[in-house]
Amino acid sequence: MKTYIKLTFNSEGERPSEIIDLLHGLGFKPQRGEYDMVYDWDNDAEVSDAIRFADQIHSALEGHKVLYSIETDTFEE
Repeated sequence: MKTYIKLTFNSEGERPSEIIDLLHGLGFKPQRGEYDMVYDWDNDAEVSDAIRFADQIHSALEGHKVLYSIETDTFEE
């Protein structure tokens, strides 16, 4: 399972580098492409874990004037 995040910055908000560092602290890694960052889950993760993680992301970004969208996807290797 992977969780992707796409960010939209506001010129009145935190610097992008600060937001990236904040999300990196939650375990996200920068990537190229449609989404800005990705979080790789271990094999035992459940959808309920992703919901709780979304709450953590929301709390971390609250007040920073950043818009975001997240998507969690399952995949099979």
